[in-house]
Amino acid sequence: MNNFTMAGMTLEQLRIFLAVAEHLHFTRAAENLYITQPAVSAAIQSLETEYRVKLFHRIGRHVEITEAGKLLQLEAQKILEQVALTERGLRELNNLQRGELKLGSSLTIGNYWLPEKISQFQREYSGIMVNCTLANTEEICLGTANGQFDLGLIEGEVKPTLQKLLNQEEIGSDRLLIIVGRSHPWFERDKIDLTELKNTDWVMREAGSGTQQRLEEALNNWGVNLSDLKVILVLNTGEMVKAVVEEGQVAAGISELMVKKELQLGILKAVRIVDHRLNDYQELQLIRPFLKIKHRQRFQTRISQTFEKMLFSNEIPIQFTQLRA
Repeated sequence: MNNFTMAGMTLEQLRIFLAVAEHLHFTRAAENLYITQPAVSAAIQSLETEYRVKLFHRIGRHVEITEAGKLLQLEAQKILEQVALTERGLRELNNLQRGELKLGSSLTIGNYWLPEKISQFQREYSGIMVNCTLANTEEICLGTANGQFDLGLIEGEVKPTLQKLLNQEEIGSDRLLIIVGRSHPWFERDKIDLTELKNTDWVMREAGSGTQQRLEEALNNWGVNLSDLKVILVLNTGEMVKAVVEEGQVAAGISELMVKKELQLGILKAVRIVDHRLNDYQELQLIRPFLKIKHRQRFQTRISQTFEKMLFSNEIPIQFTQLRA
């Protein structure tokens, strides 16, 4: 147990308090911490006695957190988080021989672009454990804002409510394609007029997906409302969207990275969208940026800084920039 003290309270007391605040149950908190229930009660009683406050109401077997408890819960979380970051920083004073990198990535980047970058990083820093979580753009932004991730990689937009917390930087771009399968009438067509987008069934990604955000943004720029399209299915992974398009007579907007092999094999086709309102039927493009995000104020570990630099170095070529039309 860590007996380091701060202003009359110990880190261990804070950990015990947070466990009780989370479970609102002394015995379950004890089980979670692998200590005895009397030890939990003693730690809480010591805090209450030291600061002359009531942290929990004990009503029979029922436990409720007080206003003082809510205040301590908020501050204790910040304290323990900072202690954990400080410990990580101290461990990294061994020339990056060990430590952990916590990444959050949206699905397309995580599945089709990031694995090569992680492999190259670990070849150079074999003692570093890379912990990568895949989720949609909205979840990665939230996780980066609350300290779950050192860095986030997304292909969508950062919501206005989080822009003050998160620094964002473009590290490349990807192209969204409108794709169809062999059984779709458009498969044999050379190009599709913008007005024809309303004449087919569509499969979409879920709200909060970077792919969906960028597709809706492009449609709006083209003067097409999403409500005008016949959306018959909403799925939460690009792989599921791709599988449905391969087998059905539906269209979808999907990353070029995701369908590169299927396009080469002729299983899927990317249809060219042209706008009759523009001279020479100008072809419309759906280019979206890949963004690196990080918290503006949270401590950034040396490991995180090193990985970030590698994203911009020649050691990790940004191959997706070749996808620009």
